[in-house]
Amino acid sequence: MCAILTGCTQEEFDCSTPTALLDSVAKVADQGAFERLPEFIEIGARDITFSDGVTEASAIGDVKLKLSEMLGQLGRVAKKMKERYAIDLAKELKDSTKTADRFGLGPMVQGIVLDPFAFLADKRQQLSAEDLGDGTAALLWRNEPALGGTIALVETDDGWRVTVPVELVQGQEFWPQTREEWAVLASMMLAVENSLIDFERELDSGKFKTLQQATERIGRLLGESVVVQSVIYFSMKKPRASS
Repeated sequence: MCAILTGCTQEEFDCSTPTALLDSVAKVADQGAFERLPEFIEIGARDITFSDGVTEASAIGDVKLKLSEMLGQLGRVAKKMKERYAIDLAKELKDSTKTADRFGLGPMVQGIVLDPFAFLADKRQQLSAEDLGDGTAALLWRNEPALGGTIALVETDDGWRVTVPVELVQGQEFWPQTREEWAVLASMMLAVENSLIDFERELDSGKFKTLQQATERIGRLLGESVVVQSVIYFSMKKPRASS
């Protein structure tokens, strides 16, 4: 069972089988409890300790914690925007030909902010798992390996979890290898959370009259924070990649 905190109560979600895990993930996404989703993720850590005494397992845990906090803030913003712009959203649902904002990113940003994990619930019936009998399971999308097999399921002491096979990513240039790189990923989560907090403050002040205005603003804030941290991360990667 997976213990998922909701408010002041603790709700138990069944993660005893691969299929039960997928059902639980879909349920959490449908409830809008985005901050709980990282608990369903397992990232394999190497048995190493960095120069500052932090283990890779601890560094990964910090990234997951920051991701959870960021997703929690995203959930709060999504709820407020849905309530604030209910009329605008209803109009857009009726008008499927509505164009994007002047940057061409309106629908995409709205999807990311308002319903970032809707597909986990809406497309649940198209996701399945094939237990391989060795403590792992293949994640399938329409009976084919999801994302080319780069996402799988693994059995842990706490039940089944979603994972990225370490053997597939450790040799990839983008995968973090150092303490500093894991720290930058955690900082990226924090930067996005801070951008969402800034946006929520502006939203509460009544600064945006329409959904489009709000969408443009949050798109800029999130874009700026992600770009800055991404530049830092990949600049750290270049020396090792070129050596």
